[in-house]
Amino acid sequence: MTRHSPQFLVARGSNMSLRSLALEQSMASRSPSSADSIFKRIVDAKDVKPEDFTKPYCDFMTGYPTVFHATEYFKETLTKAGYTELPSRDDWAGKLEPGGKYFVTRNGSSIIAFAIGKAYKAGNGVAMVAGHIDALTARLKPVSTKPVANGYVQLGVAPYASALNETWWDRDLSIGGRVIVRDPDTGKTTVKLAKLDWPIARIPTLAPHFGLAMTGHNNKETEAVPIIGLDNSDLFPASDDAATTTAAPLGGAGSFASTQPPKLVKLIAGELGIADYSTILNWELELYDSQPATVGGLDKEFIFAGRIDDKLCSWAAFMALLHAKADDDEGVIKLVALFDDEEIGSLLRQGARGNFLPITIERAVEALSASSSSGTPFGPGIIGRTYARSFLVSSDVTHAAHPNFTQTNLAGHSPRLNVGVALCVDGSAHMTTDSVSMAILDRVASLSGCVNQRHMIRNDSRSGGTVGPMLSSAMGVKAADVGIPQLSMHSVRATTGSLDPGLGLKFYKGFLDNWEKVDKEWHA
Repeated sequence: MTRHSPQFLVARGSNMSLRSLALEQSMASRSPSSADSIFKRIVDAKDVKPEDFTKPYCDFMTGYPTVFHATEYFKETLTKAGYTELPSRDDWAGKLEPGGKYFVTRNGSSIIAFAIGKAYKAGNGVAMVAGHIDALTARLKPVSTKPVANGYVQLGVAPYASALNETWWDRDLSIGGRVIVRDPDTGKTTVKLAKLDWPIARIPTLAPHFGLAMTGHNNKETEAVPIIGLDNSDLFPASDDAATTTAAPLGGAGSFASTQPPKLVKLIAGELGIADYSTILNWELELYDSQPATVGGLDKEFIFAGRIDDKLCSWAAFMALLHAKADDDEGVIKLVALFDDEEIGSLLRQGARGNFLPITIERAVEALSASSSSGTPFGPGIIGRTYARSFLVSSDVTHAAHPNFTQTNLAGHSPRLNVGVALCVDGSAHMTTDSVSMAILDRVASLSGCVNQRHMIRNDSRSGGTVGPMLSSAMGVKAADVGIPQLSMHSVRATTGSLDPGLGLKFYKGFLDNWEKVDKEWHA
């Protein structure tokens, strides 16, 4: 019975009732910060218990809804785990050493973390996992104030990627993001994160009684406008004295605050402890589904959450790095890169098409070469050797087999929930996976106690894209695309398996820990 056979999957599924009991006990006993306490307990990927990571993942999804909050979470967690931040503006010479752990950010929305093997030598390879942490959303327009419409205060927003689709209607939406603030005393400009923890906005549908079908016909500019409050002052004319008095705009005329809904400005300022509205120079705020991530199903075998694409693979990869081995004889760099802007093409500097990943690797190798006792000179030769000995796992969620739209499933290539990651293949090279990289990652799975599924779309379907092709071609590294399955991709709220965050962590940890060993099996 092979690890990819239906019989194996059925046998694995028969253990789900036992898993659900363990999951329930884990969910009841773990605190939100409990993931920190188990970093040192897992030595081998085979020992990973996927159910241990269900609650920490749900807590992360609920507590860190925007790309900026997620990046801040990763920064704080890395710092607690002993990683050192490397400012991009600084010289890294003399600051990196074998056995060290570091991270670097860009734009507050992308992050790369890496751990250098204690036996690292110049020219050794990098075991990389790369994904994205942006998700479909609706962002406030630069001028988000809109005229009151029939007593409703509305908010001007624009879709990020394909957001504001039908799944966003009648949802409890809140607001969060980053705010640019100038300190009036020092003149310094800083970035602060804001998040309103209760539903602020809703996009109301039209009742079917009016005879207009909603699905597929809404205009995102005029018919998908969120309501955020009520203002019926037009029904109650003010006194003559009040009518002659016009309230001064918040922050003063010409200020950023004067272009935003006044009550929203006051709420955000209150959250951040800002008394002078004129010090708010700008913001990047977005709507997000405020319903907490939760487990569901008869055996609690599902996770229902917003923003699963892709705060699922990214969280699992990040946690895998924190759980990775640090043995004395390891000579590779273990790295996880999480990018912004994947959903809109990755073309910005914080996206995967930018130089963030290759320049980080090259600067790290340069700094390590300078401090090496071997005196290996830094240059194209050592970078070429580094990339030739490296491997990239491009990690993004993939489509699970659908129970209702079975015509979209491809026999033998539609992964199931709570089984394991899927190696994703595309005949037109929208994915990086080939026969060599598949063999490598199947070997990783066998060493790690994992099950690798397969995913490929039907010939009459359209493939999505990942960060894999752009990164592997930029660096010339071997690569494969790996995804954790989910249902309802690009919905405001989606579904994955309750074990899938932990199963993803198990595989990514297995890859980070075993790449050096597997590479030697190919190149002795």
